[in-house]
Amino acid sequence: MTQESTQLAVIILAAGQGTRMRSAHPKVLHPLAGKPMLEHVVDAATQLNPESVHVVYGHGGEQVQQQLQHLKVNWVLQAEQLGTGHAVEQALPALQSEEMVLVLYGDVPLIQMETVEQLLQQGSESGFSLLTVALENPTGYGRIVRDRQGNVARIVEQKDASEDELQLNEVNTGIMALSAKKLQGWIDSLENNNAQGEFYLTDIVEMAVASGVEVSAVTAPTEAEVQGVNDRLQLAQLERIYQRQQAEALMRKGATLMDPERFDLRGTLQTGKDVTIDINAIFEGEVVLGDGVKIGSNCHISDAVIESGSEILPNSVIESAKVGPNCRVGPFARLRPGTELTASNHIGNFVELKNSQVAEGSKINHLAYVGDTTVGARVNVGAGVITCNYDGANKHRTVIGDDAFIGSDCQLVAPVTVESGAVIGAGSTIVKTAPADQLTLSRSKQLTMKGWKRPVKQ
Repeated sequence: MTQESTQLAVIILAAGQGTRMRSAHPKVLHPLAGKPMLEHVVDAATQLNPESVHVVYGHGGEQVQQQLQHLKVNWVLQAEQLGTGHAVEQALPALQSEEMVLVLYGDVPLIQMETVEQLLQQGSESGFSLLTVALENPTGYGRIVRDRQGNVARIVEQKDASEDELQLNEVNTGIMALSAKKLQGWIDSLENNNAQGEFYLTDIVEMAVASGVEVSAVTAPTEAEVQGVNDRLQLAQLERIYQRQQAEALMRKGATLMDPERFDLRGTLQTGKDVTIDINAIFEGEVVLGDGVKIGSNCHISDAVIESGSEILPNSVIESAKVGPNCRVGPFARLRPGTELTASNHIGNFVELKNSQVAEGSKINHLAYVGDTTVGARVNVGAGVITCNYDGANKHRTVIGDDAFIGSDCQLVAPVTVESGAVIGAGSTIVKTAPADQLTLSRSKQLTMKGWKRPVKQ
């Protein structure tokens, strides 16, 4: 829906305590795909380019605002939870009478914009549109009651429904679109003479019908996108639905997922052609995979770019790092923030790199730690090498020039430079510059103690 003639305001209800979550944290902060449920809803609302987004909070409000302070929303306090109608009422003073209002829920994280846009279109035409869904088991939900002509007449809550009404399977989602001016008038007329003693927002449907306003209904295409979360089981169910959706979208773009049911995306993932992702891979933040990239099983990749032709072997962790083309990383490797591999690099098993830049063709294959280091081209770093970058107070850099060879089990004590073509003998501790094209080593003289005998246990 384009909001050229009518401005849009979004109200997101997020004041519920969520007691069935059995948690010290507000329900809307529980994560789905690594992001709080409420943030999913705000992100969805923002895609509509509204004039304003109002989040009605209650329980744990300070915690909600603190964790989501980056969101551009108007925070509205519902100090006492007296029902959904009362919650909406708290946001009304911030609205303009000429605006169209969209009501969403902070614990319904999978709502799709195509559905909402259809709802808004219907609302702009009829003055009031309601999102419904047909359920095989509607227990617990408010039922949609239609008149003989098939129009929405009212909504009856489960506890207030008759036996005939309980047989209805079309239910209310609570998501609606209507004019702010009409909403204000109906909210003012709400009463709480029901089983819960609450002010139901849904009661305005009957008011609208009574005042001659046609209430149009838009049916959600799937139950999942309008399903709310009341407990951890429901949250886990939505998590799997969401992940399956993401997996299917990636496969349609040409990626191969060895098992779509064992895939987790907790951010955004951009894939090139012929990308292969093995089981139990986790992607967080913003990740880009170039053409032909292979991700092994059990890898954890966050905020990373992996360029074409590179392979990440199983059980590797890459965080805030860049892997250039045709590199091979792992298994059991870790690339920490600030690490950049240029091209055709080999980073092997149990190797950790942190804030280091590695030029083309260099290899660090076994059991090494390279931190705060600039590694030149075609360098070979042997097994067990450590760059000693921390003196107990400050971090220092190590510089290794092109074509250098670092023997096994060496310690490079930063700040230190190994010049181009230098060779460091195995087992050396280097504390001063190693000259170019020369062998540098630091090693105690080997001794054999003649006549020595191994002690015998008494």
